[in-house]
Amino acid sequence: MSKKPIGVPICREAAVAAPQQYNPSRLLNALIELLDLKSDAALARALEIAPPTISKMRHRVVPVSAAMLICMHYLSGLSISELRGLMSDHGPRFRAGIK
Repeated sequence: MSKKPIGVPICREAAVAAPQQYNPSRLLNALIELLDLKSDAALARALEIAPPTISKMRHRVVPVSAAMLICMHYLSGLSISELRGLMSDHGPRFRAGIK
């Protein structure tokens, strides 16, 4: 398994990676690494959610909601588009007032 070079931002790695399928595990792993946490349970505590919610997102039982992305944004400082890019979410984007 290759290690991330020191000083290279996680988001940049996601940007240069080959297009991939939707994978919330990449997002969760990146947040754990970025926030220097030890486990999914620690991430759940930081996000103030129940630990099974992280497991359900990781196993695609429940989607990563817009509200969860906003919480992740406030916690990590990463933009919403960077967070979506980490999980290769290329779904439609809805903008108010745009048809």
